[in-house]
Amino acid sequence: MGTIQVLSFEVANLIAAGEVVDRPASAIKEMMENSIDAGASSLTVNFRNAGLELIQIVDDGCGMSPMDARMAFDRHATSKIETFDDIYRLQTFGFRGEALASIAAISQVELRTRQAEDEVGTVTIVNGGEFVSQTPTMCPVGSQFFVRNLFYTAPARRKFNGDRSRMVTDIKKEFRRVALCNPQVRCELMSNDMPIITLPSATLRERIIDVVGKHIRTNLLEVDVDTSIVKIKGYVGRPAAAKQKNVEQYLFVNGRYFRSPQIYRAILKAYDKLIPDICSPSYFLYLTVEPDRVDVNVSPHKTEVRFADADDIYQIVSAAVRGTLAKSGNVGAMEFERAAVEIPVMSDDAVVYAEP
Repeated sequence: MGTIQVLSFEVANLIAAGEVVDRPASAIKEMMENSIDAGASSLTVNFRNAGLELIQIVDDGCGMSPMDARMAFDRHATSKIETFDDIYRLQTFGFRGEALASIAAISQVELRTRQAEDEVGTVTIVNGGEFVSQTPTMCPVGSQFFVRNLFYTAPARRKFNGDRSRMVTDIKKEFRRVALCNPQVRCELMSNDMPIITLPSATLRERIIDVVGKHIRTNLLEVDVDTSIVKIKGYVGRPAAAKQKNVEQYLFVNGRYFRSPQIYRAILKAYDKLIPDICSPSYFLYLTVEPDRVDVNVSPHKTEVRFADADDIYQIVSAAVRGTLAKSGNVGAMEFERAAVEIPVMSDDAVVYAEP
């Protein structure tokens, strides 16, 4: 018998689950983004025991047909892409078709869902990646996911999630990221059936204030730059409000959260000589680029991206922030001229972040 063997379907699914869903916060992020992709205007997240006992996601999105509800738990089953080239034209959060399959492989999942045109919905049950049943049920339009006993088929992974306080902090962090990216959606986070964060539908500015706190209201400076390479909207903090440890830092591209040390350095460059070297500013920047000019398929968690025009984007971000600071009187006139950004028009088919 040879040394190399093909992994079983169950083992392959567990490996994928370990990459995509390594903690309850990961599962919540994936399911929240699925709800947003489904057109939800209201989204509620409830968890118990830091998400290990229960994760409940309720949305008023488009819902699913019985067939779609069954197929949603198959690995690589997705409504987002059909061909390889579609990966480079993404206008949705999820696209690999791995999230629900990965979650179902390590938990007991119940999905209640109904489309507006259907008189009754369906309840689909999948345990440990195995389909159990699907039956008709009465339920509102949208989807309700109940994820119970997370990691019960992967006890080693459950052991890595022993710090309940840290796990709840991570859940709140992922919830805020999705909420900041979708201010038009009412978002509520509950723990043990008790609300802990309630965010009404709002403008981007008001959503930032609701998420971060009222203290930031007077510190927000608007950034709004449109070039042929990237469109940048959002807010940065006044230099006087910079902190040594600043968690009020968010970057989004085409509607998804990402991290970038290079863009962080570009933003810091704009604040050169305006804040102490040991401090960093607040920022909430939303970048829009042509979908085929950014690769979001870099890591399983989709927090890393690769730009085709990386160097240009870094320079434009720095100049845009510097220009905003100049308009607010924080940079001298000579510096403002050096920070000016040329503003050509983007193409009509670009994905645009729309503030309600």
